[in-house]
Amino acid sequence: MPTSILIIDDSDNIRSSIVATLREVALFEQYIEAKDGIDGLKSLLDNRVDLIICDLEMPRMDGFKFLSMLSGREELKDIPVIMLTGKEDRQSKIKGLERGAVDYVTKPFDAGELVARVKVQLKIKALQDELRKSNELLLELSNTDHLTRLYNRRHLMETLDREFKRALREGGFFSMIMLDIDHFKKVNDTYGHQEGDAVLVAVANVVRRELRPYDYAARYGGEEFALLLPATNLAGSMQAAERVRKGVESMTFADKLQNLVVTVSLGIATYPSSQVYCIDALITEADDALYRAKANGRNRIESMIGAT
Repeated sequence: MPTSILIIDDSDNIRSSIVATLREVALFEQYIEAKDGIDGLKSLLDNRVDLIICDLEMPRMDGFKFLSMLSGREELKDIPVIMLTGKEDRQSKIKGLERGAVDYVTKPFDAGELVARVKVQLKIKALQDELRKSNELLLELSNTDHLTRLYNRRHLMETLDREFKRALREGGFFSMIMLDIDHFKKVNDTYGHQEGDAVLVAVANVVRRELRPYDYAARYGGEEFALLLPATNLAGSMQAAERVRKGVESMTFADKLQNLVVTVSLGIATYPSSQVYCIDALITEADDALYRAKANGRNRIESMIGAT
């Protein structure tokens, strides 16, 4: 990734001097300049930067205010800021560090010191970025079913708890769809577990494609999937379930599975309803509806009794 730096100072000469110093050691590919904190914030809205060098005393918006504004924005607060000040007094430096600066350089700056401090902060930021990516990957792995790449059951239950509470609090609709692949044991027995896994992945892809970006889909266990549809009444969830059912039925396979037709049965439960007063009741009603769909011939959708 190309590295870039934002230099904020009301002195053209100081900005030019900083740019010239850093260009000599080729630390950055892009140099962005701003005359005060306001211009600096505007530049950050249009550019991704790896480091900021910011003067403390500037017109319109000084460095202290700039640091406070930066820390209040989620997308900007992790950018390291080295403050630049002509003041020798200890309190100004402490105040800047307390506002979020990671280091300081005193004007007139020594070129070697500036380069050394910049290198240290770039190295720290690189390590932090790597750690952040690793943590994000670990979180994704802990929440995801390794085969289908849908959410796993644990994450589903956490999401279900959060979304059901939201529906209770806001008084909106909330639906759950339980989906089961029809005669899946026969697929495994006939073609083998490796081909059975391919069917699971294909069904998961259809589910992912047919749901909205803010819906949730998880592998509930074996060949069973659970779909959570926030802000969705029975009619809306029936439409979503039908899209999934048709999508699965129209799947085609190659090689050993080229003659296989896969179907699914789906059961729907919706809140608010007199039968659904908690999460366990929602799951039970969706399970019961799924059981009726399978008992009534499979490749069909059933909703909870009494749902409207």
